[in-house]
Amino acid sequence: MSSLFLVYLFLLPFFCHSLPLCRNACGNIQIDYPFAIDDGCGAPLYRNMLNCSAAFVPLSTNATSSNRDLTTPSATDLFFQTPSGSYKVESIDYSSKTLTIYDPSMSTCTILQPHHDFVLSDVQSALIPPSPDTVFALMNCSIDSPVLNHYKNLCFNLSSDHSCDELYGSCTSFKIFQMLANDTPPACCFTSYSTVKFMSMNILDCTHYTTFYDADKLKGEKPLDWSYGIKLSYGLPDTGCDRCRRSGGACGFDVETEGTVCICSATVNSTRECGAGTVAGGIGEGHGGLLLPSLLLHLFTILFTCIFL
Repeated sequence: MSSLFLVYLFLLPFFCHSLPLCRNACGNIQIDYPFAIDDGCGAPLYRNMLNCSAAFVPLSTNATSSNRDLTTPSATDLFFQTPSGSYKVESIDYSSKTLTIYDPSMSTCTILQPHHDFVLSDVQSALIPPSPDTVFALMNCSIDSPVLNHYKNLCFNLSSDHSCDELYGSCTSFKIFQMLANDTPPACCFTSYSTVKFMSMNILDCTHYTTFYDADKLKGEKPLDWSYGIKLSYGLPDTGCDRCRRSGGACGFDVETEGTVCICSATVNSTRECGAGTVAGGIGEGHGGLLLPSLLLHLFTILFTCIFL
């Protein structure tokens, strides 16, 4: 029996290619379906949208010339990848199906930075667009801006107690616009992502923008206390993932065909669920009299799976 088991262990690496094991966290953020940070995990529609990266810092502030280039990884952060860049993920709420991201180069009430365009791919715009309560505030717009003329219907009132003048007057970083305009605040526009999706900041002719979410909860809140960032709303593909997870597997897909699979172990996957006879169930479990047939069945199953899938 021991010799058969050794043959089993010897042959396995030669016949099998390793299937991915799905990490379920990045830093302090839980990673669950449909998202993933390992290729082949999660839903294929959300493939490569998230990236788990570690920032690097110098080993010592007193580094000598011989080791000043040495670095060590610091905190690990989760990033949402778009055509316009990588945005740090602040949180994922699986109950409300929302993902909140923050752009470190975005202007806020306390910091003013050069504008850039926030761009989602066509797939992302369809699958995980900004939520309805995420507002894009276009600031310091010229009198020729499209949103002040032909497309002024794209601008809306945030609420009865919030206005563009409030942003210019309350936020330290935005007061400069009012000062440059001789105390007459330049025009601004509260709008949705669809506006900046179809018109770049250059076309909109506004020098800066900021974004904030939970706009329906801002009554009585000053701009300094607003939640700056972008909240994205996603849908959950119905691929039978619950059945896979109940069987002890992780939901994933074939990296070549993107067909749905249930990942049962590092070497075995299944179409729908992990059965009791897979490697994930443990080798050598069961009655002693059935150990040999069971071991042979495991070997045959793994070899067949690795060669033909």
